[in-house]
Amino acid sequence: MTTTAHAVPTATDVRAAAERIAPYARRTPVLHTEVDGRPVTLKLEHLQLTGAFKLRGALNALIGGGPSDRVVTASGGNHGLGVATAARLLGVHATVYVPETVPEAKAAPLAATGAEVVRVGEHYAVAAEAALAHADREGVRYLHAFDDPLVVAGQGTLGLEIAADAPECDSIAVAVGGGGLVAGVRLGAGGREVVGVEPEGCRSLHAAMEAGRPVRTPVDSVASSALGASTLGRVPFEVLRDHPVTRTLVSDAEITAAQDRLWSEFRIATEPAAAVPFAAWLAGRVPGERPCLVVCGANARWDRVG
Repeated sequence: MTTTAHAVPTATDVRAAAERIAPYARRTPVLHTEVDGRPVTLKLEHLQLTGAFKLRGALNALIGGGPSDRVVTASGGNHGLGVATAARLLGVHATVYVPETVPEAKAAPLAATGAEVVRVGEHYAVAAEAALAHADREGVRYLHAFDDPLVVAGQGTLGLEIAADAPECDSIAVAVGGGGLVAGVRLGAGGREVVGVEPEGCRSLHAAMEAGRPVRTPVDSVASSALGASTLGRVPFEVLRDHPVTRTLVSDAEITAAQDRLWSEFRIATEPAAAVPFAAWLAGRVPGERPCLVVCGANARWDRVG
């Protein structure tokens, strides 16, 4: 099995990632607006090619990690779609392990990429264990969903774009699962305050920072299909230990209410995870005079549209 060497990415790595992925990834727009009389900016990353930010890290890892004709990964959905799409763009064969509970809105486009899709277990951790075993057995590169320096640097290109395209924004709020996005954005944000928002039932970042190391935490949230990492990644932890972020929590009720507001205000139909930063902002938990909220993905069945 080949993996990327353990290292802590830097802002320089994020800039290098931006150059690597520019020919393939979409530079998603920002929307300056007001809600309830308050100014706010949305980074519309749900308009990314795969409907989520994960394509960025996958592209950077596959391009920057050296030549390989096969890759194995595990995912709750969005990372697998990012890896499978990046692999298709780069001529690499991808095998993606997903939980049996993966939403069909993520499973269908994943299968459409041509990747080999294997369903195992009820949670991401079970699928990841099976994927690692496959990679070891076959001697294939395993690409972690968030605990990889190239993946973290690739996700950081999102923060780099916000800094360039919305320089007036003084804070950036992102949803946190395994920590790859929040760590990357912290490196790419150009010194802006970064807010990591977690569901109350999925608090890997809070637990890691309180314990001084990544620790296993319960997973129980409406957003757990995307934010259900039970343990913060080691690479994200080391980034965030040296470059701290502000942390806050939102309830499931606040998340679903934020989903509805994103639809009613902007006709943006997101998955629960993508509404997490907006939920925190609506509740007054995101600092800054002009915050930017990352709408990180839209790969979900939308049942409340009417």
